[in-house]
Amino acid sequence: RSPSRSCHVVTTVFPSALFSFLSVQTFDKILIANRGEIACRVMKTCKKMGIKTVAVHSDVDANAVHVKMADEAVCVGPAPTSKSYLNMDAIMNAIRQTGAQAVHPGYGFLSENKEFAKRLAAEGVSFIGPDTHAIQAMGDKIESKLIAKAAKVNTIPGFDGVVKDADEAVRIANEIGYPVMIKASAGGGGKGMRIAWNDEETREGFRFSSQEAASSFGDDRLLIEKFIDNPRHIEIQVLADKHGNALWLNERECSIQRRNQKVVEEAPSTFLDPETRRAMGEQAVSLAKAVNYSSAGTVEFLVDSRKNFYFLEMNTRLQVEHPITECITGLDLVQQMIRIAKGFPLQHTQAEIPINGWAIESRVYAEDPYKSFGLPSIGRLSQYQEPLNLHNVRVDSGIEEGSDISIYYDPMISKLVTYGATRAEALKKMEDALDNYVIRGVTHNIPLLREIIVHPRFISGDISTKFLPEVYPEGFKGHQLTATGRKELLATAASLFVAAQLRAQKFLGDLRLQERRSWELCVELEKGVHMLGVSRSGATYTVEIDGDKLEVSSDWNLASPLLTVTLNGIHRTLQCLSRNAAGEISLQYLGTTFKLRVLSKLAAALSVHMPEKVPEDTSSILRSPMPGTVVAVSVKAGDTVAEGQEICVIEAMKMQNSMTAAKTAKVRSVHCKPGETVGEGDLLVELE
Repeated sequence: RSPSRSCHVVTTVFPSALFSFLSVQTFDKILIANRGEIACRVMKTCKKMGIKTVAVHSDVDANAVHVKMADEAVCVGPAPTSKSYLNMDAIMNAIRQTGAQAVHPGYGFLSENKEFAKRLAAEGVSFIGPDTHAIQAMGDKIESKLIAKAAKVNTIPGFDGVVKDADEAVRIANEIGYPVMIKASAGGGGKGMRIAWNDEETREGFRFSSQEAASSFGDDRLLIEKFIDNPRHIEIQVLADKHGNALWLNERECSIQRRNQKVVEEAPSTFLDPETRRAMGEQAVSLAKAVNYSSAGTVEFLVDSRKNFYFLEMNTRLQVEHPITECITGLDLVQQMIRIAKGFPLQHTQAEIPINGWAIESRVYAEDPYKSFGLPSIGRLSQYQEPLNLHNVRVDSGIEEGSDISIYYDPMISKLVTYGATRAEALKKMEDALDNYVIRGVTHNIPLLREIIVHPRFISGDISTKFLPEVYPEGFKGHQLTATGRKELLATAASLFVAAQLRAQKFLGDLRLQERRSWELCVELEKGVHMLGVSRSGATYTVEIDGDKLEVSSDWNLASPLLTVTLNGIHRTLQCLSRNAAGEISLQYLGTTFKLRVLSKLAAALSVHMPEKVPEDTSSILRSPMPGTVVAVSVKAGDTVAEGQEICVIEAMKMQNSMTAAKTAKVRSVHCKPGETVGEGDLLVELE
């Protein structure tokens, strides 16, 4: 049966009518050895197939969404991943305790661990993924490169062995020629990966990469290869069964990255022509067949400006960004994985795999995008509302209002996916979805996502893995207001201020203000002060700014987190994040939060007498830019440090971050030590 030609993505995948979920008997009960959004994603398909589900969880995840969604749940240990989600003994006990016949590992954690797959096989439990040979062959980047070469897959020039130490790393780097990529042999997800442009960076990269690799994968082996400057990161989804059949399900464009981790993905790619797509797909299938691959897998390629493509690695698991492939092909990849694990052959031929429409995924993270394009943020979701009221929007999440984002796990909030008949339609839908997405209680990266998808370079398809540092060389600063945008924001804030005053007076029973028709206001925005005239006619306000008039209308529902306004006929969805009696208003406009202050003419005249808070001198202190654990402290009181010298290393969400001195000075005091947990803004070191 040919895949459906439409993609309905308001809920999880597609309407059940598109798939005969109940037509074949696979497993009675599946344990999902994961957490968060991917555990929920797998469970949704299991439920459609009539399969009971078992969740595993750490003690801090006892009330998590994936635990509530499952038919059964088993605690497998305390919060640290090594004691819970990576704790094979506890997970094997959970399998025996619940009688699960199969395990879906999701991505990350044990999904590419051959020992786990071996232990399952020894107990007669099906692993919903490839066999141990394929996991081992493709999981080891050195071995996979040799297999790829033998299968006539294009590979990147580099050193095919394991790098012993920093001195050997420098020697190899010089032989290959800078720049080089140092990466963990057993790695993935951007962990244990560094780019080096000289000998010093190679030594430093070797140290950090080996530490991260040991921490994330329990394997500190590294390899070095040529770093292809300005490449695109394009991957091919493959699907193979246990009967020798294999398909390629088109590509995903994953070039928008920060710290080698994907931020925005789309399918198909704007860059590939049918010939290149077919060549990449055929090489991906050739590699899968070379290791007798069975299940869903992803072959990642680097593609240069001339459409030369080079094998990067194969991920022997379900990929984070799989939903966009599901949207354009009509296939449910989790259902396919379950069928294959049970031994069923593929249902489709290569000719039946379509590219139907366009899909875009934004990874919504609890991160501060103004710090290195995203340093982790923690907190509780005090308010949370997904934009599922919009058509052709899919949200894969594993959290809800009240959920905690902790330092122990990946800071992903959700994967926001939009679909359209064309790329332009999918992009417009993504704008609307981001504007309508309500996330309060944690810092999030919606400002960055919103700016990426409307950037002229992204819209034209002129992207590479260097997109973010090239577009924002000084770091991300948020949306930069145009003259029109500034007036829209000022007019909205002024109208909101008046609407709030009118509502307050209505509750107080003072009808005199209800009869008032005009106001003179002073609005402060980005150090600028603007005098505005506001007049009212019903729910519509006319705001005069510098001789221009803007008509602002809305239902002015001040209890709603979303503020839908019409400004001179243009519809906008803003969010009022906060407002107080002092006239301070925080508005999220085009993704970015702007702080304004609205005062009456009299209050503005009096405000000049208020003292201003003196900002802290940050050059003499080092504060933690994020919550995490202190891995190393390189200085002590009395030491002299040079500008840029490493002072300490903070690990957050398995990523190590080097903290450096802002100036040359003497260390006055050290307020942290290795092993300590620190919060964002905590004082680490004071300089004289």
